[in-house]
Amino acid sequence: KLWKRMLLAESTLTLCPCSWTDERSDEEMKAEETELFTKYYTEWKGGGDRDKSYKNIPRFYYRLPAEDEVLLQKLREESRAVFLQRKSRELLDNEELQNLWFLLDKHQVPPVSGEEAMISYEAYLQVGEKAGPKCKKFFTARVYAKLLHSDPYGRISIMQFFNYVMRKVWLHQTRIGLSLYDVAGQGHLRESDLENYILELIPTLPQLDGLEKSFYSFYVCTAVRKFFFFLDPLRTGKIKIQDILACSFLDDLLELRDEELSKESQESNWFSAPSALRVYGQYLNLDKDHNGMLSKEELSRYGTATLTSVFLDRVFQECLTYDGEMDYKTYLDFVLALENRKEPAAIQYIFKLLDMENRGYLNVFSLNYFFRAIQEQMKLHGQEPVSFQDVKDEIFDMVKPKDPFRITLQDLVNSCQGDTVTSILIDLNGFWTYENREVLVANDNDSSNTADLDDT
Repeated sequence: KLWKRMLLAESTLTLCPCSWTDERSDEEMKAEETELFTKYYTEWKGGGDRDKSYKNIPRFYYRLPAEDEVLLQKLREESRAVFLQRKSRELLDNEELQNLWFLLDKHQVPPVSGEEAMISYEAYLQVGEKAGPKCKKFFTARVYAKLLHSDPYGRISIMQFFNYVMRKVWLHQTRIGLSLYDVAGQGHLRESDLENYILELIPTLPQLDGLEKSFYSFYVCTAVRKFFFFLDPLRTGKIKIQDILACSFLDDLLELRDEELSKESQESNWFSAPSALRVYGQYLNLDKDHNGMLSKEELSRYGTATLTSVFLDRVFQECLTYDGEMDYKTYLDFVLALENRKEPAAIQYIFKLLDMENRGYLNVFSLNYFFRAIQEQMKLHGQEPVSFQDVKDEIFDMVKPKDPFRITLQDLVNSCQGDTVTSILIDLNGFWTYENREVLVANDNDSSNTADLDDT
């Protein structure tokens, strides 16, 4: 109010220096007061010209509709569906891809490099003009330079270029397909979204034709857990669609479309029917009381039954359990960690269990605490326990942490020895394998030499 009065007084003196009487009504005076205040305050702040530019700034924030705003939510869903349909129509279909291949083959430039047909930059641009507007983005100097290697004539392989186009089209198709399941529309999938995607994908995968429908829910759970275990390390409950496309998991899953997939490939593919049945079968075999859950005693028989009781205690302390027992989803995380111990996500999983006090590092006390259980197991098997001092020195030599008295998660990951260190601390079989590594290598060499002699 004081500021307004000062400005009003100044304006009154400026506009009417000779008259101190005013016969206007109160409303007129208030209107003039407000107008003058706005004018002088804007000039004082220096925003007179700047405010005009605000009108040219496009709107960049749109509030998401609330749960009770049903109409707005439906409108948003419909607009996203129309947008994705339009993006889908911009992609090359099978007929257009075939036409592109015929054009490329027609414009190949001799001589042939090995068995691959080649194309020059001039012919490449000619194909781009004839291929149609959908192909225009593939026929750029940047793409050509990416595929240019060591050809003496400055040409690129027609097959490599066509595979590049196919890969791009597949990535865009897959992204659009995944986006259809993105209920939130924020570029990520929740666990339920990915479950729906894989469930509807099963009928399109010939390698899963033999699965009974009663097993579908367990298969979907098995498949989804791999995505979330490795792509959601912070356990946020959602995965970016870009991360799904960037990793190889989707390739492994869609590999099951191949009707002639070899047995070896199926066994090494987490998403195959034999792999899913193997993991679920192990779970059922461990569940001795058939209650659908695993107790600590039941889980202790996992693998070679050499995991230490101290480590298993930590598993049940940190992981989600129900009345002290583990369900199938938690078991899958456990299996993925132990079967992929070299992966950063697996090392992070085990490190969290080893870090008892949640300090973010392992010290000598932590190492000694877990290794004592290994020493006890060695005694039970009639072996002479190894000195902890020797093991501690070996661990620090392998990891070479920044702090000579503490091992952080990043130290383990950077050392590329995280799988070895964790195996030494939690698994008697893993420790025995490390201790006898030289003998095992020698036996492997002897076996290979014997095989070579047999072949000869």
